[in-house]
Amino acid sequence: MEDDEAAFRQYVTQRWPALVQSAYLITVDRGIAEDCVQEALARVYQRWHHVQGDNPEPYIRRAVVNAALSWRRKRRIREVPLDSAPTPQTWDPEPRQHNDRLIAALRSLPPRMRAVVVLRYLEDRSEAETAQMIGCSTGTVKSSASRGVARLRIALATAEGAH
Repeated sequence: MEDDEAAFRQYVTQRWPALVQSAYLITVDRGIAEDCVQEALARVYQRWHHVQGDNPEPYIRRAVVNAALSWRRKRRIREVPLDSAPTPQTWDPEPRQHNDRLIAALRSLPPRMRAVVVLRYLEDRSEAETAQMIGCSTGTVKSSASRGVARLRIALATAEGAH
């Protein structure tokens, strides 16, 4: 059991910044993103001995994406206090490669479409991976990605014209 806990802590320490960044790009709010990742990891921890296997990443990513997509349906996210946790790594919630206009354009998309665009193009996931993470068909991913990118182009062109 201690080995499982140590493995989980190591995973969280290594993957926290990437998980929060994904949730941030979907929710477009740093605090909510961190809450979503914490909630997903609390759920995963309960099943860690089943999940850890060879590659827990897809399972955990899907949990984070689901939490990020469903945060609006919840009145509040239940916080789970940690007895002791390592000092989190310094993380810039708005990486330099994501400028303010892109974040504003992403905010204009509906949450599910935003998740598709983030997973497909910012995280470079395949259509099949994206469909599995969101829980939809690859056809839905293709159409959502196409419409999302078209809407982003319009929003970015409008924002560029304003500057």
